Amino acid sequence: MKYGNMLGTSLVICLCTALVVVFAFLRPEQALLIVIVYLSTIVIMSVMMFFIERIYVKHKTSVDKDDFVKVTENLNSEFILWTDDFDFIKFNKRLRDEMGLKNNFDPKEIFKAVLGLNTLDKDSIKPIISSINGGSHETIFKNYSDKSLSIAWSTSLVKKMKKNNLYVTTGFNLTEIKKMKVNLASANDFFNASMELAEIGIIMSNDRKKYAASSETVRMFGLKGNSIDINTFKSLIHPNDRMQFDRAVKSKNEDGDVHNVELRIKSMGKTAYRWYSFRYKSIKATDNTLPLFGGAILDITQEREKDILIERLAYIDEVTEIANRNKLVITGQETYECSHLLNYTYWIIVLDIDRFHIINDTCGYENGNYILKNFAHILYKFVTPGGLAARISGDNFALLIRDYGDNDLPVRTAKSIQEEFAKLAVGDFNSINLSCSAGFSKMPDDGDSFLDVLEHAEFALKSVSGQHGTVCGYEPSMHDSIIGNTELEKALALAIDNNELQLFYQPKFDLTTNKIMGVEALIRWIKPDGTVITPDAFIPIAERSRLIGRISEFVLNEGCRQNILWQKMGYPNIVMSINFTSTDFYQTDLQDKIVEALAKSGLEPEWLEVELTETLALSDIDYAVSQMNKLRELGVKLAMDDFGTGYSSLSYLQILPITLLKLDRSFITDIQNDNIAYKIVSAVISIAKSKKIKTIAEGIENTEQEEILRKAGCDYGQGYLYGKPMPAQQLEDLMENYK
Repeated sequence: MKYGNMLGTSLVICLCTALVVVFAFLRPEQALLIVIVYLSTIVIMSVMMFFIERIYVKHKTSVDKDDFVKVTENLNSEFILWTDDFDFIKFNKRLRDEMGLKNNFDPKEIFKAVLGLNTLDKDSIKPIISSINGGSHETIFKNYSDKSLSIAWSTSLVKKMKKNNLYVTTGFNLTEIKKMKVNLASANDFFNASMELAEIGIIMSNDRKKYAASSETVRMFGLKGNSIDINTFKSLIHPNDRMQFDRAVKSKNEDGDVHNVELRIKSMGKTAYRWYSFRYKSIKATDNTLPLFGGAILDITQEREKDILIERLAYIDEVTEIANRNKLVITGQETYECSHLLNYTYWIIVLDIDRFHIINDTCGYENGNYILKNFAHILYKFVTPGGLAARISGDNFALLIRDYGDNDLPVRTAKSIQEEFAKLAVGDFNSINLSCSAGFSKMPDDGDSFLDVLEHAEFALKSVSGQHGTVCGYEPSMHDSIIGNTELEKALALAIDNNELQLFYQPKFDLTTNKIMGVEALIRWIKPDGTVITPDAFIPIAERSRLIGRISEFVLNEGCRQNILWQKMGYPNIVMSINFTSTDFYQTDLQDKIVEALAKSGLEPEWLEVELTETLALSDIDYAVSQMNKLRELGVKLAMDDFGTGYSSLSYLQILPITLLKLDRSFITDIQNDNIAYKIVSAVISIAKSKKIKTIAEGIENTEQEEILRKAGCDYGQGYLYGKPMPAQQLEDLMENYK
């Protein structure tokens, strides 16, 4: 209690005592009672004042000091917390370690040595306090190992208190820089430059709504005072980074660990952003202290610019210059976690450019890339703060946008993208219908992780595969098909054991002689009740469950057996074509299995043909060529199926050792009316002939298509015009007619 307050209290007590004596004198019969009551009152008031004073002192000094000690203790810079009466002096761990200080040391003596003071009084600390106005001072001293240390200090007023003022002195270690003999004009310029390079600011708060800011923080962001409210500070943060800051502020990390988040922040009244690392921690409240949140802000712009160059290689798509799938997955998962913490919701929309291979094949890859770039630019128009646009595969893109409670937003956004995309159909693209399809899901509602949500959006897109320009949202009921697939897998395993699989054969005709030259073996699953299940229904299940190996062995052996049987029955020698999946083709013992099947059946290799899809052959081009060369060495023919549906078809013809090229049915379906399709087919046939590769067209359904292809130089034909896939007995009847 101050002296003035004590004097006032004494005068009041004396006056009251005099009044009590006079009153007792006037009423002698009650004098004893009056004195007892008076003394009791004095004692009670004295005790109350004693405890009030203790509580006042405790809460007005030690609590705030301890808070600042805890925050600065483990920060990666030198800090001294002190009061100007020098009764309170605390060094943080970084400075204690540099000084080599142990448990027993005199803080006042160390304080003088570290700050270069001869004595501790009001005059001696004036140079230190003057640094509050933007200045700094350097001290050179020796630690306990006699090592010379050079540190530049900057002091900030933390709080004005009743008895004294609390200051924080922040150090920037110049020891190593001094060794480098940096030639600056003056020591003062050197110190100021060092502090500017350090760019270490501090913010702290008890309620996470209003923050105390150090002088360096004030300088960094051009603040008008040494405090700033959270909304004002958030307005300085880049819109795309505000959610990360919200996550830090609202987190309950009170484990004492230091956490870090990188933010783009601009100064007051400026437009340019710089990168900062905000290293923060939370401290729990105690019986005597309030909770505390705060930390250091470091300028990392230069380092971040270097990281951006590295990230560009890892996370930016080279063609479209937007994020790739890797970046989408990382950002998406961070957003997913934030959406849980902050109760935000997002939409993930996956988009596919319809029939993009047609654009590549008809307009060239340069124009194809032009379409991809412009599609990416269209997506960017719809990115919301905190969202992202990414290219996730060849012609597949994803858009992550914030949900503001509008359930129609994903459909409306997808429709707007479709409208913008259609406008690109000018010039070289005026004969092409530019459209895209979309599937979407909601985050976090539609999955336990971002990958779940993304997968569900892709699932919704696949559910409308083949229906161009459609938009479909994910529904949990879509999982019914997954459950159905599991039951189908169990039944398929039993079907293999019970010999329910059977080969059907679709004839191939020579367009010159109009005779059967071969057949394609196609697997069918015929249940005991006569129900026929097509490969489209069970082959994908077989591939996922690894039953495909057993099915492929059956097709290989049965196909070879049936072909040699037809030869022995006197039918003309024809080529038996079988299909291999990627699982089959990329196994190391494929050549051995084919040799075994040929030897077991007695079929000559020249009457066996292996069909591979373009996607399968190009998924690992080096291995594919090696595997195909081994089969060619056996004398087995090689056909590429679905040619023209990929992105690099023509460029790989010269290195793939194929003997037959199958033109995809999508080019044949309307070839009599589609001039572009006709030009593509004619060009491919011409290139194939120059490489001495035979060609066969799939999906021929009428004589008009047959005649067009014959005139274009196509060698063989396959389709319903000649016959649907049929059992062996039915094919024998057909061959009887063409003997």
